[in-house]
Amino acid sequence: MYEPGWTSLLPPLLAIGLAIASRQVYIALAGGIWLGYSLLLGGAPLLGLAASVDAIVAVLGSASDAKVIIFTLLIGSLMTTIEASGGVRGFIAWLEARRWANNGKRAQWLAFAVGIGIFIESNITVLVAGSVARPLIDRYKVAREKLAYIIDSTSAPVCILIPLNAWGAFNLSLLGKAGVEDPLGVFVASIPLNLYAFAAVLLTAWVISRDWNVGPMAAAEQRTRAGKIHWPNTALAAAQETATSATVADDDKAGLARNMVLPLLVMVLGMPLGLWITGDGNLARGSGSTSVLWAVLAALVTSWLLLLTQRAMNVTQLTSLFLRGAGDLLPLAIILLLALALGGVARELGTGAWIASQVPTDAVPVLMLPALFFCAAFIAFSVGSSWGTFAIMIPVAIPAAAAIGLPAAPFLAAVLSGGIFGDHASPISDTTVVSSLASGSDHIEHVRTQIPYALVAGSAAMIGFALMGLAV
Repeated sequence: MYEPGWTSLLPPLLAIGLAIASRQVYIALAGGIWLGYSLLLGGAPLLGLAASVDAIVAVLGSASDAKVIIFTLLIGSLMTTIEASGGVRGFIAWLEARRWANNGKRAQWLAFAVGIGIFIESNITVLVAGSVARPLIDRYKVAREKLAYIIDSTSAPVCILIPLNAWGAFNLSLLGKAGVEDPLGVFVASIPLNLYAFAAVLLTAWVISRDWNVGPMAAAEQRTRAGKIHWPNTALAAAQETATSATVADDDKAGLARNMVLPLLVMVLGMPLGLWITGDGNLARGSGSTSVLWAVLAALVTSWLLLLTQRAMNVTQLTSLFLRGAGDLLPLAIILLLALALGGVARELGTGAWIASQVPTDAVPVLMLPALFFCAAFIAFSVGSSWGTFAIMIPVAIPAAAAIGLPAAPFLAAVLSGGIFGDHASPISDTTVVSSLASGSDHIEHVRTQIPYALVAGSAAMIGFALMGLAV
């Protein structure tokens, strides 16, 4: 029987280290899964290998996980259909005619604005922002890695500040279970103290306004200005780019902006509607995975109906686009599948719970406690899940605050900030994977270019929580 200990950190750390060092994310994730199950089975590598295969297959046995993976494939189909319909070209022409997005910086601001404005669900945010801005980013030779950073930094960091969305509903339920009498009041009080969320968003605005490119991002920008979308040895460089040539019969219809706007609008509005339906009229109780899947399916159906009524394509052509789009995103769906399996073995090993058990709340001075709970980032980075981190750390932080007679809001803010920071920097986070997907960026290149900025914002937040400890 495996007893949780420091060795429970080894599988996620192996996966993260291999992914960054080798850029072979499939092998890295598979290696972490294999090591995890080998540890669970007493260090038997062959038994661990067999268990790893079973665990990967078992991910699809979870309804919520299977919906997320299907959602990934459907997004590929939706993006390909919208692009082939001419909707993207029409929308770009509409923006440029009004001089709203006629250079690279304005294209970045467009992605930033969409990320800020759509805060219903993080995956919806990155997908809409990526779909809208990527053609402009490519046209004006801005690195796709920069787009991935912008949409990633305005998704979860913005969603966590809103109490009336899926993120807020989840954390309000955790606060209620932790014995908080006024969960909404505590959550609202924590919003201005959520230092990493604000630091990430403000830093993104600074990066755009000052064109601040550091380390790998500077190299990616230089490569893009030279006319190369991807680095030569990445998986996406070898893959065929999605066709952008007109595939509709009527050139006038090929430029209709509504072929893009209407499906995306249906997707955005479909998310809260799905939460309302699955929650029996209560958004807070709705199923996020079901709602996201319904929203994407509704958007895809809308796109098909538009093209069929315009007589721009027939069912055979649309089916071909559907399959091609899903195939384009199959590599990222596999990454997501492996990341979910790695998160599963981390839970079985008790990785997050063991890290939480090492928090010496009794031995640490009170003024250092907010900064200490911000270190929930290590859990999120290791398991690739901010929500999993919240579920582990909120029941630890809130009782700790109550026991020493301090307000709960700073402690909640520290946990939420730490969870977002770790998730933002982790290569095995589903939000990081979907940001790569939506921007058309190589996944590991997105991680490498984003980490320096995440560390800057994280360091600022850590200093802020240390100073906050002086005031609590």
